[in-house]
Amino acid sequence: MSGSPVFILDANVFITASRRYYAFDLVPTFWSALIEHANAGHIVSVDRVRDEISRGNDDLSVWANGDFHHAFQSTNDSEVLARYTEIVAWSQNQNQYNSAAKAEFARAENADPWLVAYAAVHGGIVVTHEVIDPNVRRKIPIPNVCNAYGVECTDTYDMLRSLKIRLG
Repeated sequence: MSGSPVFILDANVFITASRRYYAFDLVPTFWSALIEHANAGHIVSVDRVRDEISRGNDDLSVWANGDFHHAFQSTNDSEVLARYTEIVAWSQNQNQYNSAAKAEFARAENADPWLVAYAAVHGGIVVTHEVIDPNVRRKIPIPNVCNAYGVECTDTYDMLRSLKIRLG
């Protein structure tokens, strides 16, 4: 990987891109670049994100389970599970967030704590559209969790710049 960081993508990176500004029929180079950089080991995601995407039963789901399937890393290892358990326990002890936010974060189908747990164990930079918010109560943003666990977090555009991906 030649010292390049590994970017670990949240579901919203894929979902928002496919439904809006990087739709498959408008910007196919975005999707090709993700595959190219995944093949080079610079981009991954986790199986829990793939599961979220697969519930969409759309073009993105087909792409994720086809062309990009190899880039989804397993969260089924003892270190990730231990960190996941720690992160969920941490979230439940935060007075900042309301009960609904804590319950949503702890749902087994929610990929967010798995994503941060994987990054905390394996290293890398989490990529999400969520932003850090020290005052939010109704949701537990990924960047807030990353901050608590010393995991670097960025957005799609900074990832594209870092990987020198040009979509034009």
